[in-house]
Amino acid sequence: MKQAYVSDRLNENEKTIRNTFDKCDDIIIRRFKAGADKNIDMLLVYTDNIVDTDVIEQSLMTNLMNRTDVIGENGSNILEILMSKAISVGEVDRENAFENIYTSILLGDTAVFAEGDSNALIISTKGWPTRGVPEAENEVVVQGPKDAFAESVSKNVVLMRRRIRDTALKVERSKIGRRSKTDIAVMYIDGIVRKDILDRVKKQLKNIDVDAIIDAGYIDQMTEKKWWSPFPQIQMTERPDKASAALFEGRVVVAVDNSPLVLMLPSTLNTFFQAAEDYYDRWEIMSFIRIIRYVAALIALILPGLYIAVTLYNPELLPAQVILKIAGSRLDVPFSTVIEVLIMEIAFELLREAGIRLPSPIGSTLGIVGGIVIGQAAVDAGFVGPVVVIISAVTGICTFVIPNQAMVNGIRLCKYVVIALSAVLGIFGLWIGVLLVIIHLCGIESFGIPYMYPYCSAAENGFDDLKDSIVRLPLFMLKKRPVFASPEERIRRR
Repeated sequence: MKQAYVSDRLNENEKTIRNTFDKCDDIIIRRFKAGADKNIDMLLVYTDNIVDTDVIEQSLMTNLMNRTDVIGENGSNILEILMSKAISVGEVDRENAFENIYTSILLGDTAVFAEGDSNALIISTKGWPTRGVPEAENEVVVQGPKDAFAESVSKNVVLMRRRIRDTALKVERSKIGRRSKTDIAVMYIDGIVRKDILDRVKKQLKNIDVDAIIDAGYIDQMTEKKWWSPFPQIQMTERPDKASAALFEGRVVVAVDNSPLVLMLPSTLNTFFQAAEDYYDRWEIMSFIRIIRYVAALIALILPGLYIAVTLYNPELLPAQVILKIAGSRLDVPFSTVIEVLIMEIAFELLREAGIRLPSPIGSTLGIVGGIVIGQAAVDAGFVGPVVVIISAVTGICTFVIPNQAMVNGIRLCKYVVIALSAVLGIFGLWIGVLLVIIHLCGIESFGIPYMYPYCSAAENGFDDLKDSIVRLPLFMLKKRPVFASPEERIRRR
């Protein structure tokens, strides 16, 4: 499509704009006379309800209509004079390409055209309806900040600036999406970030060619190399403190307009088991909690498959009393162990999804009451045994211990692979399933960093990254930044 440019004839510009915005009733196009006694023809264009009308009326229209002392005659650099002497708005630019002008108008800016000038002024008048700084809902902490990101990329950048008062914090803005033209902000700390990682991030973002970016999840999926993997390769967070800490580690943060989540990359398996409050409390208790998270992830992955393998193929692995107890509880169950486990697992998945979709008070009630009622009713009716109810409940509770929902989803999917292999091969199938998961994790990388780091290649940073892995040592011992950071800036505490 041929690029269209602004004409010095106001009538032609108005015709072009009206044709482009035909049947767009929210686009305000107003023609007026500038200068009380000069009567210079001018045109004002903006999008209703997403602009600050006070700025338009007081800082723009009042000056244009009444400032006769600064406005010359038609064709004498009218807009340049207005920009330097009459318009009292901080951000004003000149533009002559209609495509860029349309984008600015749809983003909340106001375009001003004048007879005799082949440019337009783009005046910042954004006034999007937004909510204030919300409180974190998904990544809740007992100790630490409570604020969270909102849907405005500008507001999210401010939350980061509040925590990082350093000129080295760079914010590079751009737009992605041919039609949505969604604003994104790439943030990093110059000098700490590794240049090769930053270049990879920018390249992959630049290669995204799609009609619209509605949420940060679009960019997450379009920048993952192993798109078929159930495990996340980019970490997302709603917490500004967590994103700021990632920047200090040398990672890159990408904020996307209309999304209350930001992307932190690169990411490794270790980062998905870290929570913001891990660094706000004493190292002993937080190390203990981290160990619990890893154990919970292992239990959530293998427990249903282990129960199937032991009861069907390898009962000798359990004491005789336990096996007799399990066998006695299943006397009236008409289904096989595999079907029994799948019934309870799918029932738990349905309860989880129903609790998410319903309003918060009802959802939490449904999850608790529904689980108790359905579990007890299923046992009384003889569809499942009480042991399977316990197995499914423990598996579900373990998934709630993991602080990252995307990682939980990956484990939930892999659990069914382990169940299938255990149902066919018993305990050998269980170990094959676990090994397949580990091999798959070893084959993933995130922007050049192995996914299993620092559990592999830890020597790259002198084994220091192991100090902040399964166990978190005291803060005074964490002298080096992780491998994400530039080698010249690895030392953070001297």
